[in-house]
Amino acid sequence: MSETRDPRPRRRRLLRAVVGLLVLLAVIGYFAVQRDSNGGGGAPFCVAGADPIGADETSATYEMSPEQAANAATIAAVGVAKGLPDRAVTIALATAMQESALRNLDHGDRDSLGLFQQRPSMGWGTPEQITDPVYSAGIFYDHLVDVPGYSRLPLTVAAQKVQRSGFPQAYAKHEPDATVLTAAFAGGGTLNCGGPAPAGPGDPQRVQADLIRIFGKDGMHTMSARAGQAVANTGANTGGSTGGSTGGGQVAPEPEVTLVEKKNGGEEATRRSRAMAHWAVANAKAMGISRVSYGRHGWVAGKDRGRWQDRGGAGTKEAAKDTHYAGPGEVRIFMAR
Repeated sequence: MSETRDPRPRRRRLLRAVVGLLVLLAVIGYFAVQRDSNGGGGAPFCVAGADPIGADETSATYEMSPEQAANAATIAAVGVAKGLPDRAVTIALATAMQESALRNLDHGDRDSLGLFQQRPSMGWGTPEQITDPVYSAGIFYDHLVDVPGYSRLPLTVAAQKVQRSGFPQAYAKHEPDATVLTAAFAGGGTLNCGGPAPAGPGDPQRVQADLIRIFGKDGMHTMSARAGQAVANTGANTGGSTGGSTGGGQVAPEPEVTLVEKKNGGEEATRRSRAMAHWAVANAKAMGISRVSYGRHGWVAGKDRGRWQDRGGAGTKEAAKDTHYAGPGEVRIFMAR
């Protein structure tokens, strides 16, 4: 005679599996909510995309850490400051993605260092220079432009002529992502960065000094840095800027760096303004930057899921009341206090 097995152990195992799945989904949901609330109050993150500032993400995107975003922004900004085309920026970014995953490494094969794994023994510079992202990006571009017809070469060929890597085909796989980063930092795309607001105060003089190191005195912008004040602006700050076209002449209470395009700067000045604005967002965590305003949009650390928000057009009531508003051709970078 056959025996009927007790089905209860099987049911208990099924129940435990269901409970375990529900707990896992709850944990995933919790972290998703944490990331979307307060700009992503959990681990900081940045997402680059080819869509314009304020637009929905319908094109390809690339996600990275704030450290990687800051390095990518610097690489792109140096290329923009040199007046190089987007193709040069894409080649540089793809190279750094392969060599260091956009991290400023203090080690590598033999004596290789930095974002591009350049070697002091091969004449790339001192270790201190090579581990300076502005220097390392600049010398990479200097070697790249010496390659005849580099912009028409396959990316991996152009990169290899500069790097002379033992794995010359490895650069090619990064081209799609590097193209997205180029659009975000040097073209018409955008960078959104979520995470908590800066824990400590920022220094406008440091931000100004870094922007000057990257872009130099380009002749296309006036630049000023000032301490926070809650009084009417007289326009007497260094560089002639009024500290933001707020309509009512007011300035924000936070310390800030203001950049204003000079007349007749054209598309090149606009390209630099976009690069400066996104460089500031990428460096917000490291430099204590709490807000960035550019055009009619604003980015605020720790809010709005890390996305740029439309602040209204110039001349509107909203703009007139907004002490953080940036007028046409302006980039305003605000420090945490």
